[in-house]
Amino acid sequence: MTDIKHYTGHRQRLRERLVKTEGDALADYELLEAALFISQPRIDTKPIAKELLKKFSSLTDVFSASREELLCVKGVGETSVSSLKLMLSISKRLGLETLQHRTALGNTENLVRYCRLRLQDPKIEQFHVFFLDGHHQIITEEIHQVGTVDQTVVYPREVIKKALSCGASWLILTHNHPSGNCTPSQADIDLTQHIMEAGEKLGIRIHDHLVISTASYVSMKETGYFPKI
Repeated sequence: MTDIKHYTGHRQRLRERLVKTEGDALADYELLEAALFISQPRIDTKPIAKELLKKFSSLTDVFSASREELLCVKGVGETSVSSLKLMLSISKRLGLETLQHRTALGNTENLVRYCRLRLQDPKIEQFHVFFLDGHHQIITEEIHQVGTVDQTVVYPREVIKKALSCGASWLILTHNHPSGNCTPSQADIDLTQHIMEAGEKLGIRIHDHLVISTASYVSMKETGYFPKI
């Protein structure tokens, strides 16, 4: 009975801090701990939350982990996996809604944060495209290609075809480097140039190409890697 009272009091205090600060005052493990309350109503979820962060290193990696990977963590069952995936889906939807109601230019941090949520597997390279109208507002976005641990194959004509179909005038390209090193490769520069060349005569231009990891990012335009055609 003492243990139950202890958990109940702790959970109530954590909930109050969550509501009062909208989560800003909570550590990553506390956010995960609270996220697991619904699926684990009668046990202490703090050890599970800490074990998840220990195994996956970051909140992004926890929420991006596959069902099979999550189930390998002691204390995580199917209900907990469902809860985590629900929260990820809500975060993605809210992130996209926020981006769609703002001009994409000047919101690089928000774009990067959203892309990290969208990564299906941070250990695999993925190419993500934002399609913008003439006022630089996002029309739509998609993960265009998924590759291996160190490369993905992207066809410029497919990117431009999609841009034409949705009436886009501008593109923001992003892809992740699973290694964590965000320095653009020569292949990244060449790909950017090929897409620029394919879209030039059709009035479709690239605003930037962002290379991201779970911890940092590089803007090819701001750092001088942007090709000139």
